Amino acid sequence: MSPQPSTSEGVAGKTAALFINSKLTPIFIVVSVLLGVAAVYLLPREEEPQIKVPMVDVFVAMPGASAREVEQRVTRPMEMLLWEIPGVEYLYSTSSPGQSLVIVRFKVGEEIENSLVKLNQKLETNFDRIPHGVSRPLIKPRTIDDVPILALTFHSSVYDHFTLRRLAAEVSNEIKRIPQVAETTIIGGTRRQVRVLLDPVTLASRNINAAAIAPMLRQANRQTLSGHLTRDNTDIVMETGSFLTTVDQVGDIVVRVANGKPVYLREIAEIIDGPEEPDNYVLFGHANSEEEAAVTLSIAKQPGSNAISVVDEVMERVDRLKGRLIPHDIAVTVTRDYGATAAEKSNELLLHMFIAVFGVVALIWFFLGFRESIVVLIAIPSTLALTLLVFLLYGYTLNRITLFALIFSIGILVDDAIVMVENIVRHVRMPANKGNPVQAVALRAVAEVGNPTILATLAVVFAIVPMAFVGGLMGPYMRPIPVGASAAMAFSLFIAFAVTPWASVRILKLKNDRENGTGAQDTEKEDWFTRIYRRLMRPLLTVGWVRWTFLGTILALLLGAVSLVAIGWVKVKMLPFDDKSEFQLVLNMPEGSTLEQTARVARELAAVVKEEPEVVDCQ
Repeated sequence: MSPQPSTSEGVAGKTAALFINSKLTPIFIVVSVLLGVAAVYLLPREEEPQIKVPMVDVFVAMPGASAREVEQRVTRPMEMLLWEIPGVEYLYSTSSPGQSLVIVRFKVGEEIENSLVKLNQKLETNFDRIPHGVSRPLIKPRTIDDVPILALTFHSSVYDHFTLRRLAAEVSNEIKRIPQVAETTIIGGTRRQVRVLLDPVTLASRNINAAAIAPMLRQANRQTLSGHLTRDNTDIVMETGSFLTTVDQVGDIVVRVANGKPVYLREIAEIIDGPEEPDNYVLFGHANSEEEAAVTLSIAKQPGSNAISVVDEVMERVDRLKGRLIPHDIAVTVTRDYGATAAEKSNELLLHMFIAVFGVVALIWFFLGFRESIVVLIAIPSTLALTLLVFLLYGYTLNRITLFALIFSIGILVDDAIVMVENIVRHVRMPANKGNPVQAVALRAVAEVGNPTILATLAVVFAIVPMAFVGGLMGPYMRPIPVGASAAMAFSLFIAFAVTPWASVRILKLKNDRENGTGAQDTEKEDWFTRIYRRLMRPLLTVGWVRWTFLGTILALLLGAVSLVAIGWVKVKMLPFDDKSEFQLVLNMPEGSTLEQTARVARELAAVVKEEPEVVDCQ
């Protein structure tokens, strides 16, 4: 018959008495572990946590104006308006000939929708103050999810930049069908363009002004709704005009009537349907090969989606397109894969977390015993599993910060289970408890250290929680640490009161049975670790010079450790260095340098970089 808890047992004893003989306890352990395993698979994996930092690009054009005029007449007045918007933290502006760019950064945590509404309202209500000749602002929001997680480079020695861009556009349309893909961007290549090259001699002979041709082209390339015609109870929509689709249609445009005869555009100009004038060159080459024409397709994911699954689905879609849409003589090289790095880092941190768990269990095995370590091994996975469930319900992702919070918690969440196991073992070994039921002994042991354990747990939680109120950019970045550690400590306290006594009674097999003679009689002697501990602590407590020498040594080691930072041997950094597999070199050429000259210097720089043995390819 199970013992009934008394009112003096407190929260710890009552909780232990409720679960020590309950058949729901093993079910709770299994369910908690299964929920944790499910959370590991359901949690989206990323390299870094998602931080809401609304940033908005505001583009304004002023054709024909110099950079200084744009700065004085457009950029500075617009900055003064934008500073009036609540929530704006920083402004970055760039004034160049004919255009202005202002980057508005709102405070961390501001909602992007509200920020856009306030920004649009401010600009629209003050548009009458914008000087003549300035275009309406083009507003484009930017978030951390706009950073591409995957970059695919299409390169070939057979096809040119124009063909590669058309191919990348087709592949982009296929990839956009994936629900978790947010945005695709094509870098490099030349777009399709119908160019009209006027012949000056023919224009002069026909007495045609070149400036009058552009409005005619715009007028011909237009389709408008002209009205409705109702007939026989049917409403017919009437449209006039059509869009130009072929070179022949462009050439058939009449630009003038001379001597009663129409003058067609094809008579005074050469019409070319092909690539536009190049404004960039993208080249790709392996370490032991020449550069080839290339186009890069970058892919960004939806907020909160799993970077690994997005990359896998995109690569699977691209593999299906090879041989059907992508020719065999066009190579596809992955030049950026943050899904692979996210998987590598998350798997590495998960591995380290399991190593830490088994390291703690091995330590308990060495100092307390094998069966005691099994009890702790049951308590830790249950705690971590419930903490992972909290991350899933809270909307966090599995990244280096959340996993660090779990690894950080392992060292402190085992304290509760260790205290309970050690005290239960100590009580059973006491001669006064011979013949008493094991459950009653375990309940008294839990109740004895229950209040100090609660106090110690709350002290740790209160020491970590203030980190959740850190402001600025680092606040939401580091918030998973106090949330995860506090949740882990709360779960560990509950499991120490509910699961640990249940497991201790059954796994340790501590039976104080008079009939078989097992129990306290064989365990009254101190173990070897306790004897070593007494030998070390006795002189520290009784001999003065030993005590002061020990304290002085600890103080010297502390000062020495702190001095390592001061002298520069230990670098202070918030996060570890990020080991990426690619880097960028920005080349600034003198003003007035042609595109071809810049491309030549870039190729020479690439040739030097490819001599390094670690370089696989360059773009």
